[in-house]
Amino acid sequence: MSDQSYLSLEKLTLAYGDTVAVADLDLDIRRGELIALLGPSGCGKTTTMRAIAGLLPVKSGRVRLDGADITHVSPNKRAVGLVFQSYALFPHLSVYENVAFGLRLKGMRGADLDARVQQGITSVGLSNFANRRPAELSGGQQQRVALARSMVMEPKVLLLDEPLSNLDARLRLEMRTELQRVQKETGVTMIFVTHDQAEALALADRIVVMKRGAIEQIGSPQDIYNRPQSSFVADFVGFENVFALEGGKLKANGHLYDLQGDVPSVAGLAWRPRMVALGEGPFRGTVRGTSFAGDRREYLLDTPLGPIKAEDDASAPVHELGTELAFDLPARKAAPLASFA
Repeated sequence: MSDQSYLSLEKLTLAYGDTVAVADLDLDIRRGELIALLGPSGCGKTTTMRAIAGLLPVKSGRVRLDGADITHVSPNKRAVGLVFQSYALFPHLSVYENVAFGLRLKGMRGADLDARVQQGITSVGLSNFANRRPAELSGGQQQRVALARSMVMEPKVLLLDEPLSNLDARLRLEMRTELQRVQKETGVTMIFVTHDQAEALALADRIVVMKRGAIEQIGSPQDIYNRPQSSFVADFVGFENVFALEGGKLKANGHLYDLQGDVPSVAGLAWRPRMVALGEGPFRGTVRGTSFAGDRREYLLDTPLGPIKAEDDASAPVHELGTELAFDLPARKAAPLASFA
């Protein structure tokens, strides 16, 4: 465990029966960080979260929290809070009683209980909803109740499983802001699981991108978005034109193509659609799809390299379906990839 680590996963291996889901995972999280575990279904992110919570036995390795080994500590003694995707509120209890439930189990009563519950409800902006039941609340308000219920237990770490996936677009934006506010005001170490890269980029201090039970890349949102280290991460965060390099040339469909400009000595290059230069360059393609997207127009080109996704300013002349276009993949704009798989 590093000196700066508050929560440490050391050579963590997790399995369902004989099937290994996570292998030899090392991860150090600092006190007060907001961490996103990001990746597609089956990558091991929820499995890792369940192990931190104590809901899944560890096959090998250790989980340390605030200097203590909690690998084999029961879930109710870990000081780890968990907010489920489904919220798991008691439908017959009021907001107040839902938030108070765990505190009552711990034996808290009277003025101490009331003060803690009122503080928790107020912290998530629901002080006027204390007597309502879950069915009388919106999805975003139910999520806030679930958050308050975990926060009043004063966990050392708060885990959230796909916390915004059940909300519509407007409520997701509101709850992003709410989660950030609560986390910054309380200083609680928070880890959330998501497959939504936009959600991870908007919320996290650091993002842990996972693939097949292993960590593919760790970095700030800016690092992950602008400087992916592998073809997997590049594709996952929106670099839709991803190619391997061989001998300084772009490799596509079994052929090698020269690129203009200085080509770095890396495994591959990746371009976002907006990085593709339309109307000029050594390559040619045919417009097979076009769509208006507000301030830009998106194009799908059929090319010898394979499908190329490009963007142009919405005010530019429209390239109609079937139009043959020149285009370029400028090496200077591409993200260099250290590994390609």
